[in-house]
Amino acid sequence: MSDMHSLLIAAILGVVEGLTEFLPVSSTGHMIIVGHLLGFEGDTAKTFEVVIQLGSILAVVVMFWRRLFGLIGIHFGRPLQHEGESKGRLTLIHILLGMIPAVVLGLLFHDTIKSLFNPINVMYALVVGGLLLIAAECLKPKEPRAPGLDDMTYRQAFMIGCFQCLALWPGFSRSGATISVFVPAGGADDDGRNGARSLQKLGLPDKRRYPDVCRWVYHRFCGGADSD
Repeated sequence: MSDMHSLLIAAILGVVEGLTEFLPVSSTGHMIIVGHLLGFEGDTAKTFEVVIQLGSILAVVVMFWRRLFGLIGIHFGRPLQHEGESKGRLTLIHILLGMIPAVVLGLLFHDTIKSLFNPINVMYALVVGGLLLIAAECLKPKEPRAPGLDDMTYRQAFMIGCFQCLALWPGFSRSGATISVFVPAGGADDDGRNGARSLQKLGLPDKRRYPDVCRWVYHRFCGGADSD
């Protein structure tokens, strides 16, 4: 593959990633499908799918860095609340409750999850994810019990974390999973802003290929034997 061809494929996949990362559709799933159509597959493609998402992580950090530092009590001298801003009740405990389910399943079912990275499984995941979003819209309560992100309970955070485990199935959107549980559980969905924010906070450490990251941490710090 020539350098120019590689750059063109990288540019196309970059556009796909940018357009789909913060929508309730799977960015990785779309990259797998587009990569398959372009003939870009194998270990290089898998590595690229991981590295390219560093851009979206950086975007979240840049946009929400004050909120992220606020989770550990650092507010950089700003008042805790201006009109229309959050009350700062989202805590590190919410984030951890949202992470734990994916960490556990990622470690336990790494090999099974890794075998799902193919266009057929992605197609099924996209269909199931779409159906869940439709169901969430039908089941949402008339009056939200958690009008904003900072009104989220620990139970809701854990439920979101459990549903985000569905995103270990490539092609299943993490934001779609978040909305599918947060809205029926009583979360507000005004223009999707609250659902998107819950995704961006709870999903920041929970990027695609989580099983690989979890297994790497396990091998390095828990004494597991290296494989592949």
